[in-house]
Amino acid sequence: MAEISEHTNQVAGVEVFWRRGEPDAVSAPTVYVHGVPTHSDDCLPFLAQTGGVALDLPGFGRSGKPNDFEYSIGGYDRFLEAFLDTVGIERFSLVVHDWGAVALATAQRLHERLERLVVLPSVPLLPGYEWHRIARMWRKPVVGELLMGFTTRFGFKQLSKEANTTPGPLPDPMLDYVWKHFDHGTQRAILKLYRASPPE
Repeated sequence: MAEISEHTNQVAGVEVFWRRGEPDAVSAPTVYVHGVPTHSDDCLPFLAQTGGVALDLPGFGRSGKPNDFEYSIGGYDRFLEAFLDTVGIERFSLVVHDWGAVALATAQRLHERLERLVVLPSVPLLPGYEWHRIARMWRKPVVGELLMGFTTRFGFKQLSKEANTTPGPLPDPMLDYVWKHFDHGTQRAILKLYRASPPE
């Protein structure tokens, strides 16, 4: 089992929370990029078993949630390169999940630094992709803000039935850890990211 340490760094003007699992000497650590609306807690079992690095993207978890951050694929792409440089990672393997697929832009651009790539179920922003019903509402100005503003934990559980790839709502333990950080900053980040992404 790798020992997991927690860190906070300023990266591109954003305070970023991240974790490192220390394996035996590895020249190219695995970088885990979480989805929406979760954070690096998703990756704890993997960090404990194999080591690597997992961060809370800006707008999520314990990282900063500034209003002026560019919550878009391009914004996260530039941020991830700055993060890798800040924490001293030259070569890396990459595991992405859900909206963590924003890191695919970084993988494509920094392909000479990339050793391996693992893509878990991710948002396929390809021609023909159909947004789920909740995403379509989030993408609409005013409607998205109202939906976010009136979301309670119970309501979030009900909404997760439609935004979840498995049947039924999120399990309560997962719902609890997502809800803990589902504040105004995260809600704003989600709305901006969904609206900045390619249309249907």
